[in-house]
Amino acid sequence: MRKFAYCKVVLATSLVWVMLDMFILLYFSECNKCDDKKERGLPGRDDGLSRPRDGPGEGGKPVVIPKENQEKMKEMFKINQFNLMASEMIALNRSLPDVRLEGCKNKLYPDNLPRTSVVIVFHNEAWSTLLRTVHSVIDRSPHTLLEEIVLVDDASERDFLKRPLEQYVRKLEVPVRVVRMEQRSGLIRARLKGASISTGQVITFLDAHCECTTGWLEPLLARIKQDKKTVVCPIIDVISDDTFEYMAGSDMTYGGFNWKLNFRWYPVPQREMDRRKGDRTLPVRTPTMAGGLFSIDRDYFQVIGTYDAGMDIWGGENLEISFRVSERSQYFNNLDRLQAVLHVNAWVSVFASPGVTKVDYGDISTRSALRQKLQCKPFSWYLENVYPDSQIPRHYYSLGEIRNVETNQCLDNMARKENEKVGIFNCHGMGGNQVFSYTANKEIRTDDLCLDVSKLNGPVMMLKCHHLKGNQLWEYDPVKLTLVHVNSNQCLDKASEEDSQVPSVRDCTHSRSQQWLLRNVTLPEVF
Repeated sequence: MRKFAYCKVVLATSLVWVMLDMFILLYFSECNKCDDKKERGLPGRDDGLSRPRDGPGEGGKPVVIPKENQEKMKEMFKINQFNLMASEMIALNRSLPDVRLEGCKNKLYPDNLPRTSVVIVFHNEAWSTLLRTVHSVIDRSPHTLLEEIVLVDDASERDFLKRPLEQYVRKLEVPVRVVRMEQRSGLIRARLKGASISTGQVITFLDAHCECTTGWLEPLLARIKQDKKTVVCPIIDVISDDTFEYMAGSDMTYGGFNWKLNFRWYPVPQREMDRRKGDRTLPVRTPTMAGGLFSIDRDYFQVIGTYDAGMDIWGGENLEISFRVSERSQYFNNLDRLQAVLHVNAWVSVFASPGVTKVDYGDISTRSALRQKLQCKPFSWYLENVYPDSQIPRHYYSLGEIRNVETNQCLDNMARKENEKVGIFNCHGMGGNQVFSYTANKEIRTDDLCLDVSKLNGPVMMLKCHHLKGNQLWEYDPVKLTLVHVNSNQCLDKASEEDSQVPSVRDCTHSRSQQWLLRNVTLPEVF
């Protein structure tokens, strides 16, 4: 009997300890979840997807932060360089307006479009913007066209982008894979990693902080189905980094670049509008793409050599791949909507960007060999046939610095803009702001701006080149070394005492201060 009672006591004690252990385990398990959310400082899944449809940011409307939270907002802004507080107030699946043209809404697409893998690279991205990108892809794409979403983590350090992210995307209705780079590798190599493990016939590259709108995917895939050698880019709208307001972009712009190979948006030229015969629902042929957002057939991506893995960060990859595609007689197409040291010397040959000759851009022999293998046309063909509207001067007498004989200073655009005075500064020999062309039209140009004088004794302004001569016509005398402004019959002179960083125009006196050396000048021959 005593033995039986003893066993009961032991059993009861054991049960108490087991229950206590379970309580402690559950308690700390819940605490870990709480700590995880605290560490992220971000909304959980349920909170992010169940807000009212008139909530903050719905319909793409701006989020206004109350005055009492302004200081905290500014501190949070520093984390990702956008208004993180506003982003966290917005649902991960917020609504956006459908700004498509009526003709686009009524277009019909084939049923058997190719399936795509969407590749998104991120590094320390905010939880809200990354997941809002993912949800916009899932919510506004036919699932029959989505092979998968591949998230490539370029060595992020934030804990919420590790296990919590993997657990979150595992529950989504479209396959989402998270791939980790072992070390920080840069956008290009991370994209190449994502492309290599993806399985869709089409690869679509997106940035980690964009939102797809209704009908964004079908037109991209339809163009590739029609021609696998077409690379298709969406129209890029704008999301304010301050209020997260969605603002529709123009469908009447396309991608180009200036002579320093900086990407720029330009109005669609009249020749392209004529080709489309006024139908704005047709894609725009564009000489370059913006960079981060495009779709391409998997096999064709391999044929053209994918990305240049020698590029460490973003910037220039869009031009490099644009040249390869276009010089093989293909075109980029710009249609429908989405928000959101260069190796180009291997492609531009004799038209190398003015001023880059002193830049050590590394070994580009592999890319040069690729150009030969692909039998690409010369860059001059690209300028004449694909991008005839380019601001790059194809015919000029001189390209480089313009140096004053007396002061040994050079003309310098000082990074100023249109309608500002041209500058003059100590010559540094590194090109950049001191690269000017004396064109076959006898203009003095820096990019798409020409030196312009509208009255006697100046000032010398930088205005858009109009190619009508007039106030922008200059005559260079290779013997006297003078630059004569034809309309005023005055000579370009050194800076005045009133402003030591601005050249002047004065009556010609044949003084050394009015003599200028043009780099590699070739007169009168045009090349």
